[in-house]
Amino acid sequence: MRVYYNTKGIGDVLLIELGSTTNELSTERFGDVTLVTDAVTNEAVACNLFCFSTYEKLPGDGVVELSPELVSKLQQILDQNDVPLELKADFTPKFVVGHVKELTAHPDADKLRVATVDVGDEELQIVCGAPNIEQGQHVVVAKVGATMPSGLEIKDAVLRGVPSSGMICSAKELAIPNAPQEKGILVIDSSVVPGTPFESLSITF
Repeated sequence: MRVYYNTKGIGDVLLIELGSTTNELSTERFGDVTLVTDAVTNEAVACNLFCFSTYEKLPGDGVVELSPELVSKLQQILDQNDVPLELKADFTPKFVVGHVKELTAHPDADKLRVATVDVGDEELQIVCGAPNIEQGQHVVVAKVGATMPSGLEIKDAVLRGVPSSGMICSAKELAIPNAPQEKGILVIDSSVVPGTPFESLSITF
């Protein structure tokens, strides 16, 4: 679930992105809300909340930072407009410390490798092209659902035929001040426990 608000670009409309589809879309209006669904599966993929400032005030434009309180307020707005939709938001950390447990060659790309990364509550398979990645390292992983400082959303992908769930990040990609500009992932202290949220770390250059 991602939320956007851009009064200068589209007016007083809050955009809620719930998923994606390659099928045709259908729309239905419920008061101040337009619900967008997959025409084949009938699953909700987005909804637009018009006249949003009459319901709630936001501090600025752009990607809206979600909180349990905001999601609860958005659900109230949907309920007020009789929208048949229950919002579900994942508040688990999306940038976490990972331990590269295994590292193998990519079967179809010389410059890519396939890493098995322990992120605390699960192990992820991530395809990585960083020249400095090695087995045993502790790294920062952007899990599926994370939004990078650049605006890139991390999704499940297939890279040259190999599934990849997440991204092992460089300091530059994490927008750490004075980060090195050369290509390569950020390697952190091995004492940091896998699954530790990145935001709890203090990393400087």
